[in-house]
Amino acid sequence: MKRCLFFLVFSSFVLLTCSSALLAQGMLPHRERIDSTVTAQIKDEGMSRSQVMEILSYLSDVCGPRLTGSPEYKQAADWASSKLRQWGLQNVHFEKWGPFGKGWTLKRFTANVTKPRAFPLIAYPKAWSSGTKGTVEGEVIYLDAKSDSELATYRGKLKGKFVLISDPRELKAHFQPEGWRLADSSLLKLANADIPTPGQQRRRFPPMQQLSPAARDSVMRAMFRQFMPDADSITIQRAIQAQRVGPKKLELCQSEGAAVVLDAGRGEGGTLFVQSATVPQPPETPFNQRMNPYSEKAPKIVPQVTVAAEQYNRMIRMLQKGQKLELEMELDVEFTPVDSAFNIIGEIPGTDLKDQIVMIGAHFDSWHAGTGATDNGTGSSVCMEAMRILESLGLKPRRTIRIGLWGGEEEGLLGSRAYVSSHFGEREAGATATLTAGGGGIKTMPEYEKLSVYFNHDNGTGKVRGVYMQGNEAARPIFRAWLEPFAGTGASTLSLSNTGGTDHLSFDGIGLPGFQFIQDPIEYETRTHHSNMDVYDRAQEEDLKQAAVIMASFAYNAATRDEKFPRKPIPQAASGTTRQ
Repeated sequence: MKRCLFFLVFSSFVLLTCSSALLAQGMLPHRERIDSTVTAQIKDEGMSRSQVMEILSYLSDVCGPRLTGSPEYKQAADWASSKLRQWGLQNVHFEKWGPFGKGWTLKRFTANVTKPRAFPLIAYPKAWSSGTKGTVEGEVIYLDAKSDSELATYRGKLKGKFVLISDPRELKAHFQPEGWRLADSSLLKLANADIPTPGQQRRRFPPMQQLSPAARDSVMRAMFRQFMPDADSITIQRAIQAQRVGPKKLELCQSEGAAVVLDAGRGEGGTLFVQSATVPQPPETPFNQRMNPYSEKAPKIVPQVTVAAEQYNRMIRMLQKGQKLELEMELDVEFTPVDSAFNIIGEIPGTDLKDQIVMIGAHFDSWHAGTGATDNGTGSSVCMEAMRILESLGLKPRRTIRIGLWGGEEEGLLGSRAYVSSHFGEREAGATATLTAGGGGIKTMPEYEKLSVYFNHDNGTGKVRGVYMQGNEAARPIFRAWLEPFAGTGASTLSLSNTGGTDHLSFDGIGLPGFQFIQDPIEYETRTHHSNMDVYDRAQEEDLKQAAVIMASFAYNAATRDEKFPRKPIPQAASGTTRQ
């Protein structure tokens, strides 16, 4: 018995000694340490005394929508910054970027078909559209042109008319739910994804203005097949025709003096997806040279309105049956002076590593048809609530935890890109390379080495199911440990996949650790994303509570670990401030 006991003790000693040596040499994985007591406190505060829905209600019901550069954005920012100060955050301020361009506010809008039978339209003006200068009345005409020759037949016929500029939409019954959570099979597919490689990036196409008309059609066909792989040849041909003739239709409406241009909105059943008006310009204009409607130099453009597809289709069918339609509309808008846009910044100061930074963030701006609740009032509310939780618990993180609420995301990640460029660095090849994490060296700022990690929230109201690791395999054991306390809520999937379309790309694009959470879709793409139904009532309270406590926990864990968050390997710098 004594001999067995001695052997057991000796074996344990040898195993402990060898494990310690291997760990010191990096041959065994390091076990990420988390403070389970703090995690429990965060969960209790965030689930039992949450303020996330109250924050969301102010941002959406009271202050929404929050179009970039608008007075409503400023009102919401004033409220948010006052709350951050009230909770005890330090260095709360607006950080300007830009100038962005003109602000825009909708003051009043009504639209009614008056003849041959009266009915109100479910419709919404596009952002930065011109107004009508009072109520205007006129005939409705369908601009049914598929070619330049057909378009020419409408010259001299559009002045003062309400012009239906897009084709009718084919609508079918819905046999699938509008909202859903990620199935286990979908999460498994994400978890099994390989590390992204350059060969998996989208194909690049030559500039359109350098191509002949035939070559342009060929390139557009390839582009549509890349982005719509399931589309048949007829659908693709229609898309090419719309791409070719659509801008010319708008140019004709502008030059002829049409009263208002109307198109069929994406969405059904009273849901309209509405974004920005378009400045009429030739279709071959390069994307990076197109004028935006909010530009200081943008001309006055024809008023542009999106109509519910069912009613839009009805008007076309009536016209095709020989009915003469008349419509009256009042569209009153206000353009505000050109000014610098801004982000909202606040901090919980660190202690022994206070010069190093952990950031959480979300875009604060929204589109205008709804109140900006799920895009992205939810993300902003989650981040604000996370900061409230941490501050209310009196926690003392080693690193400074900073919140960034970004403007101009909907116009191209403008606010976060400007912040990253001014604080951390940028791709020498320019903004496009920054977003795609490719091309050119990285010109860094002194703070580049001080940022540990950035966490972003911007995919609607759905609860967190895991993290997109952006190809950073070194993040896996860290995130696995951090998510373990939340496995019971369904948050456990780690995917090497990249995800795009939001502000973590501004960080990831210059080699900084920037991450977006995997979230349940709920109704994001089917009902709320950029739509008139992006309102408070579509938000899911328990999901947002869960997201806020995970965000708070991740921020605290990152701010207290011994090392900064690991970065994806990039080639060594060729000079002192440029990483190639």
